[in-house]
Amino acid sequence: METPKARSVVLIIAKYAFADEVRQKSMIVLFMISALFVFLLRECYRGDYVVNGQALSADAIALTLSKVIFHVIAAGAMFIAALLTMRVFKRDRDEGMLSCMMVKPIDRWQYVTGKILGLWVLSVLFMFILHSIVFLITSLSLKTLVPAYLVASLICSLNLLFVVLVVFLLSLMMPDIAAFICAVGVGLASLAINSICAFSQSQMGQAMMQQSADHAPSGFTGWKAACYLWPDIFGTQYAATSLIGNEGGASFYPLINVMLYALTLGVLLFWRFRKEDIV
Repeated sequence: METPKARSVVLIIAKYAFADEVRQKSMIVLFMISALFVFLLRECYRGDYVVNGQALSADAIALTLSKVIFHVIAAGAMFIAALLTMRVFKRDRDEGMLSCMMVKPIDRWQYVTGKILGLWVLSVLFMFILHSIVFLITSLSLKTLVPAYLVASLICSLNLLFVVLVVFLLSLMMPDIAAFICAVGVGLASLAINSICAFSQSQMGQAMMQQSADHAPSGFTGWKAACYLWPDIFGTQYAATSLIGNEGGASFYPLINVMLYALTLGVLLFWRFRKEDIV
């Protein structure tokens, strides 16, 4: 059973992990550039857009652009989370901080939990602030609050936890840059699989499936299995954005999928770090 003292140790480690990254000048510069870029996008809300020969209304433009920007920010936050996480273990080990911590009465699970918590909170805060800027711009454009935007941002925090866990685990078994590249590959594969599965469910995709059924009956079956078995982080984003504008038909499966993967990765990470040699 976790004691109050154990929880306090975890929170202290999380606080230092958070502060170490915030003190980095590169992190501050990156955040300022990202916030400025998002703020400048407000000019896009004032443009005139035509789709299929029909001019879009101001409300439709605001909702559509806000969703596009939402996806860009969420994907960028995952990229940043991977960058922050990939160097944590190696840096602590090279600087002797890890050995110093292990000499003290600190369990390994406390170190891992604190690091995960600190990096996750920082990544979520980074993403949530940028999403809040878009929330304010969209609310001013629509002349009404869109609280679902912030709820969608919190849902995407689950993806950030997944990224932190997978990069931390891989960084124990391979070079830092390789762990980062693998995490990016998982994300790109999720985007590709999600796009193909969405296309296969569209009218055009259904028509192509019927035409090719005699030639390759099992082609789409493999993609369908991949949709259910691969980490569906971009599916989670799409499910989150379905809340914006009160769109129906959202599936909760991507959230369950990512939660199960996060739980599995957490178990593997604690097991692997317990066997790690610390010098």
